[in-house]
Amino acid sequence: MLLIGENLNVINRTIGKAFKDKDPGPIAEEAVRQKEKGVDWIDINLGPARKGGPELMEFVVKTVQEAIGDTPPLCLDTSNIEAMEAGLAAHKGKAIINSIMCRAERYEKMIPLAVKYKANMIALMWGPEGLPRDENERGALAAELIYAANEAGVPNEDIFVDGIVTPVNIQQQQLMSLLAFQGMLQDMFPGVKSTCGLSNASNGVPEDLRPIINQTYMVMLERNGMYSCIADAYDDALIAIARGERPDIVELIHKIMDGEQVDEKGLPDNPNGRWKLIDYVKTARVILGHSLFSDSWLEL
Repeated sequence: MLLIGENLNVINRTIGKAFKDKDPGPIAEEAVRQKEKGVDWIDINLGPARKGGPELMEFVVKTVQEAIGDTPPLCLDTSNIEAMEAGLAAHKGKAIINSIMCRAERYEKMIPLAVKYKANMIALMWGPEGLPRDENERGALAAELIYAANEAGVPNEDIFVDGIVTPVNIQQQQLMSLLAFQGMLQDMFPGVKSTCGLSNASNGVPEDLRPIINQTYMVMLERNGMYSCIADAYDDALIAIARGERPDIVELIHKIMDGEQVDEKGLPDNPNGRWKLIDYVKTARVILGHSLFSDSWLEL
């Protein structure tokens, strides 16, 4: 699984202040730290950036690339179209536009930016009515948006489809819908890539319990074809799983997905990891809807 670091984000207090003050120090430090963690892209999330957005995005892109060079490349995230173009113009190498939603008034303006700057684009399955209800609505939105991108000259290989991750504690069925959609994606649109905001799965969950949900769901998504995810660059256990260093955890989660019986009492502890292997079993069952979610799901 390829990783897009999510931490250079306006909602982070330190980074948000550095954006506001145009202070390059914390921005450069954060970029260097993420590069050292080995992420494949760094996401720069300015949010709406309504005031001075173009100047800010240009400043941040140049600050980051002066600190780390042109690798890893950047994923530019803002709803301000002018700021997005300023970032693409300043970026060295092939950036990702994060993201272009499936609303004509947005994609008719943003797809040309992907063409002009030869950028990758994230096709966000957020339509005129908001979040799609199921995998079939996701497929219909993907068809509209990918067709529009192809017509403009963006090949499937430059498109990352984001089917939208929702919180397990309030929209568990949507997590299953996304898994089903991921399984359909390559048959529908050969060559497209995919990504998601992985940490959304654990929004609203106690902070100390969020990582195991993210890690478990990442394994499930990857099995169904997910190419990359936007995730916490400092979750070392997640990175280890993504890099193929924990096949025991992956195999265990796959068994739960396949409905196989697992000898829970025979499971060893998780050496060099915070979570026990049984915790991944319990978490996978919650995501699959086999168990009800509560903040104490690991204690049951």
